[in-house]
Amino acid sequence: MDEAALTRRDRMSKAAASLREAAVTTLAAIAALIAALAIDPEPSSGALAVVLSISLARSHLDHGLRERLEAAVALPLVALVAAGIGLLLHRLPWIGALVFTAGLTLSIWLRRFGALAARAGSLIALPFVTLLVTPYAHPAKVGPLLAMLMPIIVALIALASVTLFQMLARRIGLLPPVKAEPRVSPPAKSERTMRPDAPTRMAIQMAVALAVSFVAGFVFFGERWSWIVLTAFIVQSGNRGRLDVAYKSVLRVAGAAAGTVVALASAIHLGSHDAATVVLILAAVFLGLWLRPLGYAWWALFVTVALALLQGFTGAPARPILWPRLEEIVIGAIIGVAAAWFVLPVRSTAALRRRIADALAALSDALDPAKSERRPDAFVAALARVEQVGAAFYATRFVTSRTGRANPADWIDALMACRAPALSLIEAGETPGAIRRSVGAARKAVQQPPELLAALTELRRALAA
Repeated sequence: MDEAALTRRDRMSKAAASLREAAVTTLAAIAALIAALAIDPEPSSGALAVVLSISLARSHLDHGLRERLEAAVALPLVALVAAGIGLLLHRLPWIGALVFTAGLTLSIWLRRFGALAARAGSLIALPFVTLLVTPYAHPAKVGPLLAMLMPIIVALIALASVTLFQMLARRIGLLPPVKAEPRVSPPAKSERTMRPDAPTRMAIQMAVALAVSFVAGFVFFGERWSWIVLTAFIVQSGNRGRLDVAYKSVLRVAGAAAGTVVALASAIHLGSHDAATVVLILAAVFLGLWLRPLGYAWWALFVTVALALLQGFTGAPARPILWPRLEEIVIGAIIGVAAAWFVLPVRSTAALRRRIADALAALSDALDPAKSERRPDAFVAALARVEQVGAAFYATRFVTSRTGRANPADWIDALMACRAPALSLIEAGETPGAIRRSVGAARKAVQQPPELLAALTELRRALAA
């Protein structure tokens, strides 16, 4: 099968898988919403249940027995701490902002200590992020004890709902079985450099972005600070270099602008009909989850619609705040990009070369003649990591195509063209010496960017031959 046909098949497969996953996640969110509202009829509890369900489903924290046990133990504790921080942000905003910034910064910095610490960081970050989407609301329909316990109860409801629906979906074949992710070797650390490693730099960038966002929000926007902080966090999270942050910020603003227009039209035509609003919120969540793999702008569009409609559902008028919210999103995006660009910046081309090196190392390992059993899983996973950083480079190549200059997107194209013949070679169990030499030459060329495209092109030719 040629590369074009393989690419089309992969895209169709990803679209179908995304549709199934979005359906399962939406059903889990609906179940959690119903259960939370049965205990506490206030909209804030239902909104928290939906947000936590979506975040848990996408974070894959519950895909194994060990991960589920870790989440069941840690999530209630972290949710209680986050509720306390929410109260701080409401009563003592500057202290709450300091604790919030420290908590999210810690969750990113923990990634430098391995997979277990990274999972702990994800659990720490999850309730903090929900605070930005569902700000603190004083409970009015339940007693003080239940009000204090509701964050824990809602967190456990969301975890149970997501776990149950995903297990059922896998049992009937709607979702694929859980597979252990192949490990990718971390970048080698240099003892002679004083430059912090990538997780430390990302943590510092996030701390700066959040601090500036809180200051700007508190000083100039009063009670409407959360969208500035949320946007700065979004464009900084998953930081894969300066170009990636800038590209994500453009998509965030574009999607939010389109979502604002749609939400305004919905508010004008539907008013405050609660039943219709709930249906539209869940529909927007489903479409955002389904289309997110096709582009982050779709996710930003439908999330903006959902959150704008949520304002009307909770009793707050949506129309007066939508255009100011777009302004806050733009400011938050600018802050996030500035932090990525000027605070210990990570070059996007360096991040891409690191991932290409990982993919070539995985290919070399899969073609090792000394191995009795060779599997392509690590190579396929490494190629997926390369594709994750590709969108920003493809966008810059589209913009600068008339200049005739080479673009790192060409490296990605050349590497992806190696996929089909490499997989065939691995499955056949063959190890031609010429292929091994071409892989070795490409791995050396990663350190010499001007030579990398030629080396990858030669590897593609050798594999095709």
